[in-house]
Amino acid sequence: MPQPEPATKDPDKGYVALLGWSLNAVEALDRFDRRYVVVAPDWAEEYCSTHDIPYVPWNFERLNDRSMEIAETLKAEGVDVAIPLFEETVEWAGAINSVLLDNPRLFGQAMLLRDKALMKRRAQLGGIRVGIFEEAHDRDDVIRFLKRVNQTLLKLDGDPNDPIHLKAFDKAGCLGHRVISTPDEIDMIPEEEFPVLMESHLDGWEFAVEAWIYKGKIKFLNISEYVKLGYSVFVPATPELEQYRPQIKAQIEKLIKTFDIEFGFVHPEYFVTSDGEMYFGEVAYRPPGFKVFELLERAYGFNAYQGLVLAFDPKTTEEEIDAFFPTEVVDASGVAGCFGVYPRRRVVSELQIPEETEDDDYYESHDLSTPMEETVTKRTAFGNHWGLLYFFGDDPLRMRDLLKKQEELDFYV
Repeated sequence: MPQPEPATKDPDKGYVALLGWSLNAVEALDRFDRRYVVVAPDWAEEYCSTHDIPYVPWNFERLNDRSMEIAETLKAEGVDVAIPLFEETVEWAGAINSVLLDNPRLFGQAMLLRDKALMKRRAQLGGIRVGIFEEAHDRDDVIRFLKRVNQTLLKLDGDPNDPIHLKAFDKAGCLGHRVISTPDEIDMIPEEEFPVLMESHLDGWEFAVEAWIYKGKIKFLNISEYVKLGYSVFVPATPELEQYRPQIKAQIEKLIKTFDIEFGFVHPEYFVTSDGEMYFGEVAYRPPGFKVFELLERAYGFNAYQGLVLAFDPKTTEEEIDAFFPTEVVDASGVAGCFGVYPRRRVVSELQIPEETEDDDYYESHDLSTPMEETVTKRTAFGNHWGLLYFFGDDPLRMRDLLKKQEELDFYV
């Protein structure tokens, strides 16, 4: 397939730095009118020089007295703003942008958006509903919290415990996420996972939001519907979830105000309970996982990475950003979904797409690869999927059932 031609760069528009390596983001910017530079670890250098991609090497794991150097390098280069592509680069973007945009508060804001315990406290101060949460420094803290939560719920001896959730303070999505119901499960947590954030279980429908923000205002708001957390997602959502759009929009506006967000992009997760109450789960200041940006492009036709640049670039005009985004839901040409495949067997030898998946007219493609080893490593917590299946069709309810059905099938045999 011939590659689209690189776009002509507009010197009057912003010059952006992408923090982290994403080929899809690079290709999107290559076809966009903004100048860009990729800030990524050393291993990206060879690819960048072969393909003429503007590149600056940087090790994001290195925190030392030279950390300021990257901000100074980008400033000298004439870069206007840094855009984080991954959870691990959010703090770096905050630190760099506090220099580039001469706004020291941006670093503090990035810290809030990285540390899940600080984030929940800030949300609470802003009047946003959150569950009960605490930090744990060791297993005894977890035992006490499990007991206290269940005591609060007036559980009697012999009643099954309500579960609690354990999450890493600063990792993306499902990484380090555990659900604990009994003291025995607490013994299984490795020492090195502490400290962690503990929170009460919220019974409700969990969903995610992607919102592009310009001058403190939402310019496009997508609601991503999870079929099963860590497995499957589709956009736009079903009418049952979309009916909450006015409340969801009000929640995001409250979030923007509480966290002082003037520009950029947020990816929060919420629960809606059976009585229609919204509870805040967490918020990320970077693109979502599970290829949601790619799903949005399939459903709406706009490139979400280019939208990211418009929302971050201080030289973007309101007319430009308004013209870029379509109208939510009504402008979608269909429903795009994906399913993360985890091997269901302990020993596998080959990749085999089930006939019922391949023959479904909603099925489009997959990025699964042949297994490298036969024994499947046991998943700790939520673990990592082995690749994604992509679907597209017109009925969100059929999409939801189809993605649910994939959970029962074997792709590795």
